[in-house]
Amino acid sequence: MPVPITLACERYDRTEALRDGRVKPAGVDLTYLPQQVEETFFRMARFREFDAAEMSLSSYVISLTRDAPFIAIPVFPSRFFRHSGVYVNASSGIEKPEDLAGKQVGLAEYQLTANVWIRGILEDHHGLPVESVHYRTGGLHDPGRPEKLKVDLPANVKLTPIGPDQTLSEMLATGEIDALYTPREPRSFGSDSVRRLFNPSGSADIEYFEQTGIFPIMHVVVIRRDVYERNRWLARSLYDAFAEAKALCEQNFEETATMRYMLPWLFDEVERTRSIMGKDFWPYGLDRNDQTLRTFLRYSYDQGLAARPLEPHELFAPETLESTLV
Repeated sequence: MPVPITLACERYDRTEALRDGRVKPAGVDLTYLPQQVEETFFRMARFREFDAAEMSLSSYVISLTRDAPFIAIPVFPSRFFRHSGVYVNASSGIEKPEDLAGKQVGLAEYQLTANVWIRGILEDHHGLPVESVHYRTGGLHDPGRPEKLKVDLPANVKLTPIGPDQTLSEMLATGEIDALYTPREPRSFGSDSVRRLFNPSGSADIEYFEQTGIFPIMHVVVIRRDVYERNRWLARSLYDAFAEAKALCEQNFEETATMRYMLPWLFDEVERTRSIMGKDFWPYGLDRNDQTLRTFLRYSYDQGLAARPLEPHELFAPETLESTLV
C-alpha cells in the first residue's frame, strides 16, 4: 500500500507537476497542500503539523543543531538574489552599504534566511560587520510578529523589538528606522520616502554571481524525522519526484508554439539567464550547491544562529546524496 504523505508547499512552476498529479512519488499517496510560505514555516516549525514541508533554510539549520526534528532532501524550491531586499529611508543619508553602520535597521525576524544572506553579503562584500548596526524586530505590515524560533544572539549584536502597535514598513517611511532588510517588499516602497539601496538590484545580483558563483538558496524540503525513520526510502522517492517535476517545468522553456508563461520575452530572458548562469541554473542535489550551502552555514554560525558549525552533507538524508550504481 502507498504511504500517505501530506506535503505543505507553495505553488511554483517547478513543483506544479507534483501538485496536479502528473508526477507521483514512487510508493507515496501524496496530498499537496499549497500554502503561503509564512503559514507553512510557522506551522511546521512550531507544531510539526505536516509529514513533509517546504522550510526556511535558516530555520532548518537552527533546528538541526538543537533537537533535529526534521531531515532535509537537497531540493530547493525557492532561491533568490537578495540585493533587492535592502530598503532605506530617503532622508537617512544612506547611499552605499557602508553608510548603514550605526543605523537602525528593521528585520521581521533576525533568523529569516533572506536576512542571514543579506547580513553575510554586506559583511563579506561591502565591509559592513553584522554587529555594526542596531536591529529592530517586529511585523512588516501587521504589529506583533515574534521569532518563530528562539534565538540566543552574541552579546555584541544589538537587537530591540519595536513597539507592540508599530510596523516596520511605516517606521521606515517615517524615518523611525533608517533601513529595512526584508524578503517581502514593504508597502511603503514606491513612496518618496523609501527606496532600494541597490538600484538597479539586478546588476548587483549579476556582479555578485560572477564573483562567487552563488545563487542564494532560501528554502529546502524537509521530512519530519519520525516519518523518515519509519520509511527511509521516502527521502529518495520524494527527491526523485521533485527533480522530475522541475525537469517538466524546464521543458516549457523550450516550447515556442505557445507561450506557457505571461512573459512576452521569455525566450530572450531564458537565453540571457543561461548565458550568465549556465543551462541548469537552478540545480538540485548537493554537488553543485556545496559552495552556496557552505557559505550559508558559515553565516548562520557566525551570526549566532546555528549552535555549531555544520558541513553541507549533514543537512540531508544520506539516501539522497548518491546515485544508484548499475
